[in-house]
This record gives sequence, C-alpha cells and structure tokens, in this order.
Amino acid sequence: MEKIQSFTINHLELLPGVYVSRKDTFGEVVLTTFDIRMTRPNYEPVMNTAEIHAFEHLAATFLRNSKDYGTKTVYFGPMGCRTGFYLILSGDYESKDIVDLITELYTFISSYEGDIPGASAKDCGNYLDMNLPMAKYIANKFLTEVLLHITDKNLVYPD
Repeated sequence: MEKIQSFTINHLELLPGVYVSRKDTFGEVVLTTFDIRMTRPNYEPVMNTAEIHAFEHLAATFLRNSKDYGTKTVYFGPMGCRTGFYLILSGDYESKDIVDLITELYTFISSYEGDIPGASAKDCGNYLDMNLPMAKYIANKFLTEVLLHITDKNLVYPD
C-alpha cells in the first residue's frame, strides 16, 4: 500500500504549529484539514488522554458555537499519536487564515473555569477521564510559545 500523505511529513523536523494537512473536494465543497501540532513529535512528551479529552470537549463546544466558524466546523479531535489535534473546516483555507481563530480558542481554554461541557455519564462515554487543569496548562503553553508569535516555520510543513 502507498503511504498516506500525513505519514510523508518529516516528523523529526516538525515543530509545534498550525498546518494544512490536506484539502479534499466533495462536489463543490472543499474541506480543509488542519494539523494543530502542540508538541514536537519524538522530542517532547505526548499529551495524556485526560487532558486531551477535556481539551476536545472544550474545543468542540467553542468551535461549534463560534459565530463565524460554527457552521463551518466539521470535526475537532485528537491525533492518535497524542501530539496534537485535527480540525476540519468546510472551506478552502490556508494556515494563516485561522491563526486568529485558534488563538481565540486557546485563550478560551487556557482561562476556562467551570464544568466541562458534556462531562457527565449521560453525555459522554468516558466522562471521568478528564483533566481540566492540564488542558488549561497545555493550551496556555501552546498559546504563549507558538500562537502569540507564530511564523512561517510554524505554518508550513518542513521539506
């Protein structure tokens, strides 16, 4: 079998950032998949499932309630390698187009207080596996170390 595109990216050179992973066309609709890489693959520790889970609940809720992106949000969820998240938006976008959205999202998560949306037995299949303090920590780390001074090296995949 042929390698899929995401396995052809040199993960040894990949830095935390916001990248266009792929674009797919369905009829006249373009779906843009973003690679929101929060930790440097194979150099930094991966995120644990509890903070990923809390992060995913908060991010999906924020994005689907966004005035500008709510109806364009197709999916937000974790990468299997636990180094980041995928965001799929309806529309033809470049990484730089969503930096403000991602900055707003990570600011929201880093300062979130209260109950995590959907964190109950009735609403979630594994509601006890959530860690809000760590989700806030990793959001703030990415916000301050990457998003607030983002450059092309964090927006364009390495060669």
